[in-house]
Amino acid sequence: MPVSIRFLGGTRTVTGSSHLISTSKSEVLLDAGLFQGRRDEFYQVNTTFQYNPRKVDALILSHAHIDHCGNIPSLIKKGLRCKIYTTSATKNLCKLMLEDSGKIQEEDIKYVNKVNRRLGLPLRKPLYTKKEAMRATKIFRAISYAERFCVTKDIFVTLYDAGHILGSSIITLEIKDSLRTIRLGYAVDLGRNNLPLLNDPVVPRGLDYLIIESTYGGRFHAPIEEAKERLKEAINRTVERKGKILTPAFTLERTQEVLYFLNELLKEKAIPTIPIYVDSPLATDITDLFKVHFDYLNAQTRRLIKQGYSPFEFLNLKFIREQEESKVLNSDKRPKIIIAGSGMCESGRILHHLKNNIEDSRNTILVVGYMAKDTLGRRIVEKKRIVNIFGLDHELNAEVVTINSFSGHADRNGLLEFINGCLPLKRIFLVHGDEEQSQLLFDALSERGLNAHIPTKGEEVLLD
Repeated sequence: MPVSIRFLGGTRTVTGSSHLISTSKSEVLLDAGLFQGRRDEFYQVNTTFQYNPRKVDALILSHAHIDHCGNIPSLIKKGLRCKIYTTSATKNLCKLMLEDSGKIQEEDIKYVNKVNRRLGLPLRKPLYTKKEAMRATKIFRAISYAERFCVTKDIFVTLYDAGHILGSSIITLEIKDSLRTIRLGYAVDLGRNNLPLLNDPVVPRGLDYLIIESTYGGRFHAPIEEAKERLKEAINRTVERKGKILTPAFTLERTQEVLYFLNELLKEKAIPTIPIYVDSPLATDITDLFKVHFDYLNAQTRRLIKQGYSPFEFLNLKFIREQEESKVLNSDKRPKIIIAGSGMCESGRILHHLKNNIEDSRNTILVVGYMAKDTLGRRIVEKKRIVNIFGLDHELNAEVVTINSFSGHADRNGLLEFINGCLPLKRIFLVHGDEEQSQLLFDALSERGLNAHIPTKGEEVLLD
């Protein structure tokens, strides 16, 4: 049987990454991400599989973002019983992320059903519960970077630092049969050089094929220093009009990165000392894991923490755990910064803060991460006049500030530089990008004479 890749999710879109490698002896899954979108489509996509989870021999997980790991509990409910291999940091982060995902789904469904009962609409169920998510991480196994590891009879795996989030990996697979060895690289998601907290991505050599993201395939990031400057301007402008700064942020990495820059701005006295709230029990636990997994951070951050100058601890910062404390923030009209999940405004406490503050023109919604198509976050970025939150329409009167330079993804130049370092390659598969961005990267690669392909969902490609 020839070696094949079936592209199961995260193709021509940025959520739900999952790809199946099949040989005559093995089936290995790369990532099992949660597709994020409108509620009906969310449930349908995340419960429908084009393969039998019981037959998967190993799952290799690139990192702990929900769009890459968030559907693992659903797979287990459908019969997945194999080991899941990843870094120790990703293993511990996934325990937090998946349990929180289950909890958020339960809470959101409870709230939605309250509205549905009043409107006489059908009641809904969560995709999975916190308890079901807790079972998932029991089958995780940790691998160190640069450790060649046999995961099936004919597939060896090596993980390298992707520089995207704590513990994130570029996955390389050596697929062996009696006649040949195929080397496949998987760089989804790929980080940027010179980011705070993290090391630069490692470029694997000697690949035959590469699966790579294209989130910013046609876009260029401003230097990360510009993010700090624009953050300062947005905060000062909002405080002058006595408003709040609402920041939907991924609890993993983006929250810590924003805190890093807020700490620097406060030390420089570039912004006023107003209350800063991280309204997320999960973000608190994740920040603690940054200290546990010290070795995954870059040399500068390790040095700061050793010297007692943690970038995540300052006087006017408070981490909110209890729901009642979170509700009080909405009745307190004083200027403040609220950082809350989820990053794409599809669930979590940010929805309640938006519901209560989005119509007040004094306030600012500060967007510091990518907003996928058909999410509430994307509609806010596009400044739609009316947005729907919990089934009710709200006017978007708050100022919207989008800072793309915060991105933890490589931009067009970063992607091309990484691909160039992996050459020669027989073929390059472009995934994890809206179709327009994938096409722009495809065009750039074609101009350079490289063999690129944008797969469709469900497409199967043979590797020769």
